[in-house]
Amino acid sequence: MAGSFGKIIVGVYVEIKRSDGRIHQAMVTSLNEDNESVTVEWIENGDTKGKEIDLESIFALNPDVAPEEETAPSPETPPPPTPTSVKVNKIPKNRRTIAPTKNDTPSRDNRVVSTRARPTQPQQLEPAPPPPVQPAQPTQAQTAQQLANARRKSNCVKEVEKLQEKRERRRIQQQELREKKAQEVDTTVPNYEILYMIRDFRASLDYRPLSTADLIEEHRICVCVRKRPLNKKELTIRDLDVITIPSKDVVMVHEPKQKVDLTRYLENQTFRFDYAFDDSTTNEIVYRFTARPLVETIFERGMATCFAYGQTGSGKTHTMGGDFSGKNQDCSKGIYALAARDVFVMLKKPCYRKLELQVYATFFEIYSGKVFDLLNGKAKLRVLEDGKQQVQVVGLHERDVKCTEDVLKLIEVGNSCRTSGQTSANAHSSRSHAVFQIILRRKGKMHGKFSLIDLAGNERGADTSSADRQTRLEGAEINKSLLALKECIRALGRNKPHTPFRASKLTQVLRDSFIGENSRTCMIATISPGMTSCENTLNTLRYANRVKELTVDTNQVIEGVRPNIHVVDQLDDDWDHLGSSPQRDDLKLLCEQNLEEVSPQLLTFHEAVSQMVEMEEQVLEDHRAVFQESIRWLEDEKVLLEMTEEVDYDVDSYATQLEQILDQKIDILTELRDKVKSFRSSLQEEEQASKQINPKRPRALL
Repeated sequence: MAGSFGKIIVGVYVEIKRSDGRIHQAMVTSLNEDNESVTVEWIENGDTKGKEIDLESIFALNPDVAPEEETAPSPETPPPPTPTSVKVNKIPKNRRTIAPTKNDTPSRDNRVVSTRARPTQPQQLEPAPPPPVQPAQPTQAQTAQQLANARRKSNCVKEVEKLQEKRERRRIQQQELREKKAQEVDTTVPNYEILYMIRDFRASLDYRPLSTADLIEEHRICVCVRKRPLNKKELTIRDLDVITIPSKDVVMVHEPKQKVDLTRYLENQTFRFDYAFDDSTTNEIVYRFTARPLVETIFERGMATCFAYGQTGSGKTHTMGGDFSGKNQDCSKGIYALAARDVFVMLKKPCYRKLELQVYATFFEIYSGKVFDLLNGKAKLRVLEDGKQQVQVVGLHERDVKCTEDVLKLIEVGNSCRTSGQTSANAHSSRSHAVFQIILRRKGKMHGKFSLIDLAGNERGADTSSADRQTRLEGAEINKSLLALKECIRALGRNKPHTPFRASKLTQVLRDSFIGENSRTCMIATISPGMTSCENTLNTLRYANRVKELTVDTNQVIEGVRPNIHVVDQLDDDWDHLGSSPQRDDLKLLCEQNLEEVSPQLLTFHEAVSQMVEMEEQVLEDHRAVFQESIRWLEDEKVLLEMTEEVDYDVDSYATQLEQILDQKIDILTELRDKVKSFRSSLQEEEQASKQINPKRPRALL
């Protein structure tokens, strides 16, 4: 390659031609072997300028720097004679040498002499014409210069031909490579270049997937990831699979990226978890490594929690509830039923049979901060704390179950009335958290509890700035509950004395699962493999990764460190005027621990929503009380009116009793009216706070 540059070296001056036709000198600053060009610089009007020029243009203007190559003389053109006994002086090279042209060739005498016979008679002799002028013979120096110029011109042409041949070879090689890729990858597939890069990357991996022979490790907090296959919709649009699970605990995401020059490339991001399940893994294998080890916990007077987290359509309900065939669901293949089956198997063991345990099941959902009983016609439930600070779901029905079939019937009933609907992210989004609990009681007292939760789609948390209030409330509750769930698991892993379970209804009803030494939790993060879901998949993996990375080594965790004390102080000032309550204190703590993930505007919105929900519950409770009191007033007023029908009724008694009833009505209704006004003000505050939310959504949740 070096010979292609001839005598060009860095620092030498060559002549270049500008786009406007000007020719001037410039200094060579670098040699570019890849594209066979040079970079030159010059000074113009006090500024340093530069450009990249190919070798062909350089050699055309600077033949003296072209590669010298001795060539044999052509047999058709004999070499010109070299005068003898003449010393040939070496001609110095010029900056610019032009090859000789036709005008440089010596002129010839074109006159023709006639050969006809002359007449015999004598004629007057004319003076003889002068002899023809012979062209001047070139000097030795001129001959040498012409040879040098001819050789340089020839070498330049040959060098250009070599460059053209190299370019042609490269074009052929590129075409062959494209044809080879076209044979390996269907070019009709959208983004087939990305597909080829993913295949090429996967070919270099050493695959060691999870198998049934792997040991089941015990974790107080277990975080795993499950990848589902491409669904029918993704296959229809020929979406790409951008998720690779090379080993039992590693998940890789091939995120497509694009450079400034529109060149596409892959950014391969790697995550590590306790277990990683690929798209060929069945529900039974997932259950074996995740929820099954927790069944024994509840028999040992413990609390266990297993929940599925991820985007809508990523396989949460399939994992927890069972296989789907169209709209029909086979509940026997879900973790709900598999856990119930093992509970009844454990009951038959001699060590547990003597305990005389009874099995109960509950199934409820949490929607927009409210709790509904899925086994009792979606009756609205209240979540309260008793005198012992134990959370009670008032009115929740516990069904006695004797076998796995009883559990399957309850699951079918609950799933049939669970809240779902269309969202901005999915046409059939899970709009609520579904909580199925298996409870063991001994002589009526709680012995152990296993909570299995199918969380709402995490992408719904992005709807906190929606124009529709109901959608905002749904998104706010999901966003807040996921934050609270993460912090409660952190507190469990760190053995913290306080857990912010009051920050959301979800963590509030699961409080007993996050306290005590004999509590275990498993999180199954479900992800979609398609490239169209890449952003949501990455957010799911980041959330799950943060949950686990903080519990890997609890001995290294330093308590009491805050990332930004000034921001925390500002939050204290902003929230002081709102008063204090256990729920607000936990929400405040939750926000302080997630300053980098949630904007201040979103914190204000969460507080406005919480305050609005609290006031809504108070208004509803007071309204019910007024309604019941109104029935009593009607009965009292009916008695008074009946009394007036008597001829000699006591008018003073009538007026006194009626006045008392009216005073009671006025006091109670005035108090209710004031609360309704305050409630309307909180509605306006929530709406104003939603408009101030930073449009950049928190990556931790959404």
